[in-house]
Amino acid sequence: MLSNLGIISSSFSLLSSILLIYFSLIELKIVDRGIPKKIFKISFIQLFFSLSSFFILLIGYIFSDFSLINVYENSHTTKPLFYKISGAWGNHEGSLLLWINILVIFSVLFLFLNNKNTNKNFIIYTLIFQSLLISVFFIFLLTNSNPFSPLFPVPKEGLGLNPILQDPALAIHPPLLYIGFVGSSIYFSAALSALISKVDAKLLASTLKPWISVSWFFQTIGILVGSIWAYYELGWGGYWFWDPVENSSLMPWFLMTALLHSILVLERKIGLYSWVIVLSILTFTMSVTGTFLVRSGILNSVHTFANDPSRGLFILTFLILMVFSSIFIFFKYAPSEKKNYMVFSKEFFILINNWFMIFFLAVVLIGTIYPIFLDTLIGEKISVGPPYYNFVLAPFLIPLLFLMTSGPKHKWLSSKIKKIFDIVLFLSLFLFLFIIFFIKENNLLINLILFFSVYLILQTTFDFLSDLKKNNFNLSRILSHSGFGLLIFFISVNSIFSLESNFNVKVGDEKHLKNYIVKFKNLETLKSNNYQSVVGYFEITDKKKLKQINLKPEIRIYDQPKTMTYEASINSNLFSDTYLTMSNISDSEIFNIKFQKKPFMNFIWLSVLLISSGGILNLFNRKKVI
Repeated sequence: MLSNLGIISSSFSLLSSILLIYFSLIELKIVDRGIPKKIFKISFIQLFFSLSSFFILLIGYIFSDFSLINVYENSHTTKPLFYKISGAWGNHEGSLLLWINILVIFSVLFLFLNNKNTNKNFIIYTLIFQSLLISVFFIFLLTNSNPFSPLFPVPKEGLGLNPILQDPALAIHPPLLYIGFVGSSIYFSAALSALISKVDAKLLASTLKPWISVSWFFQTIGILVGSIWAYYELGWGGYWFWDPVENSSLMPWFLMTALLHSILVLERKIGLYSWVIVLSILTFTMSVTGTFLVRSGILNSVHTFANDPSRGLFILTFLILMVFSSIFIFFKYAPSEKKNYMVFSKEFFILINNWFMIFFLAVVLIGTIYPIFLDTLIGEKISVGPPYYNFVLAPFLIPLLFLMTSGPKHKWLSSKIKKIFDIVLFLSLFLFLFIIFFIKENNLLINLILFFSVYLILQTTFDFLSDLKKNNFNLSRILSHSGFGLLIFFISVNSIFSLESNFNVKVGDEKHLKNYIVKFKNLETLKSNNYQSVVGYFEITDKKKLKQINLKPEIRIYDQPKTMTYEASINSNLFSDTYLTMSNISDSEIFNIKFQKKPFMNFIWLSVLLISSGGILNLFNRKKVI
């Protein structure tokens, strides 16, 4: 029954999308009236059936209806309700349905929030492009990745969800990230529409800005939540490991960041019209590229879904058609735009910032896809990891930090500079020397990154205090830029003081590591509802502080499905984390231990929250300041 209801609801939503395209095309020929109620009604029907299909799938998970293959393969009667619900999008088919629903929601919101727009064709064309995307993904869902495929005879029990996905952070990670990914579709559609309908710069900027801010905010939060989950669940022991699927979420973020800054230039009619269009197209293109990398199964990652070549071929074909169609529309309708920017003007610094984002994107994209091409062409498997990214990207953080510090002090269409520059630079140098005295780091690159991050933090603080007196401050920029400065600062300090060690021990053994003693005190086997666990009891002694803490890492063996996981034990306080994981060595009493001391981890997470809060405040910022 649920299978039929789900397929019918999805089919009706697809039909509504096709009808929306048809009637919208007809409406383009009528120039003497606004958007008719018929368009709004069809959009509402499209939304109703799309949401209905998703709620039908949720009902299947909540009530453990194993007549659906999707529920059978990804759920179990013993699962907690929270993980039954999150299991609906913890697989390829369910996540695709969630993807489509977000597409539809953004489409309907765009129509209802912009129905009084003076350029009717702009709204209609946007609706057409968005409905085309919705239709393509619904066809993909119904023909290749149907979450409502029936199963007969109906089994009494399901196979269960991957245990590492049964986590609160990962349960909310996909929806947050999808709002960022899929949210970029609306300004992709609007950008193409703007070209065809010849929308002016100010109208395009005011229309796109809220959508860019929302998608950037959710993309940032989604990446943060995913990083926190990987930190304590996967046993990696760090905030970022350049995993290929991590990269696929980061690449659109670079473009969104560039867009957030470029739109500030566009809304002042200073230029960048074509550049904003290009960035809007690239952002969604990169989002679909990330989807292709994950869904095709060509990446070897803990994040990827089951391998199915037909899925990858469908998305790759769609991606190629989308890219070439966008290029055709751009070159056919792009207006001629000539603008000379004054050196050291605010818009000049924004342009340079954009090119840094494009450079970072290129580096990450090459590092992600190069191993794939190498494997395909000559059959050689390599892994591109942190050393490559750190070596290439770290030096370019220095000029980026300087640009973020200096750029906001300049004026639009002017090369004048505030006198406060020298004062802040002197104070930054003094504070930096004070920090270095205690850190005693000899690496020149890290020292320069530390200095310029301090410079950015202090300059942003001075800007806030100066603008506060005038009652004309941009809190969005203040929070985002200071948050980024703090993030780079704490990442640098974290890399300096982190202690990592891998070693093998038996019960009763002690291991002396620099300032710490790790003692393996005991081992215990416990039984839970759906897994057995081997718990290690460790005593960590800090030689300097003469302080002891106890950690209990686990090895868990799950019943449904049969899976072994390694659960980290983390003692976290404001300034540092003590991190321990334990894995067994086959047929022996020896265990491999990963011990890590990670300073300022909480400050890294808080810095990202500060950055994202600045981004969402940009949604409410109506002042023409940066």
